[in-house]
Amino acid sequence: MDFNSFKDTITQAQSIVILSHVNPDGDTLGTMCALYNAIKTNFAKEADMVYAGIIPEIYHFLPDIDKAKPAKDLAGKKYDLAIAVDVAAKDRMTDGLGIFDSAKKRINIDHHKTNNNYGDINFVRGDASCAGEVLLDICEALALKIDKKTAWGIYTALLTDTGGFRYENTQAVTLEKAARVIQYGADPALISRYCYESKPKNMVMLHANCMVNAKFYDDNKIACVCITNADMAKFQAKNDYTEGIVEDLRRIDTTEVSFVLKEVDDNTTKASLRSKSTDVSEIAQVFGGGGHKFAAGCTIRKPINIACDKMLDEIRKVL
Repeated sequence: MDFNSFKDTITQAQSIVILSHVNPDGDTLGTMCALYNAIKTNFAKEADMVYAGIIPEIYHFLPDIDKAKPAKDLAGKKYDLAIAVDVAAKDRMTDGLGIFDSAKKRINIDHHKTNNNYGDINFVRGDASCAGEVLLDICEALALKIDKKTAWGIYTALLTDTGGFRYENTQAVTLEKAARVIQYGADPALISRYCYESKPKNMVMLHANCMVNAKFYDDNKIACVCITNADMAKFQAKNDYTEGIVEDLRRIDTTEVSFVLKEVDDNTTKASLRSKSTDVSEIAQVFGGGGHKFAAGCTIRKPINIACDKMLDEIRKVL
């Protein structure tokens, strides 16, 4: 990786925007906030932070997250430099894609193996645990100052994309880097509390309802939950309240593959998949989605009940 190109490009840019993927998670948001502060601290420059969808409440603790704006609010604005973080495919920026494409220069920071290097400058490491880890590599290679705010963002990315350092993408080097980020100023106990122990009551109630109504197939190897718009209304749930349900299903001892279907409208269903050893990214790709080997997602252009049948058919082909 040509780390100097990162430094030179930021130095030359007069206007900078950082973009997340749609329905942002801890990695894309943590990396976005970390990069925002790294640019401010080391280059004395401001950057706009742009997201698509809704920022989950559990990530409102991130330093300067309140400065992030919905992509629709900045539509049409032109930048010298656009930086996408944790965006596997550039169409995952959805509302922010026009902002990214119209920039004079584009940087792509990511860790998805399926990333096709869509930026003018690409920092993509498929073996990294998260985009935050890639940003840490860049900062350390350039001897940039990593202040407390930057450390909090990177640690949040590391923590959440490894499932609290429990997933298969947790390696010795991951923990070594997490330790360094703590030395830079991250508070591991407090960040963990924000991410895993600060859920809104209605979110917990929705999760409980989903667990009670979960369905199991093929000797309990497949576990699934279907969430309708009526379910969301019943618990006054925000879109991000479904986060974590698919992981809860995977934790069941007999489960090999879990999936959650969420109704978008009468003919559109969003799917999240998890597994213990099955490559669910291949299943997601059947429906035009993708992701990681044990964590993937897609959108199915069918009503939720038909989407469930089609998903079961594809899972059974690989089990």
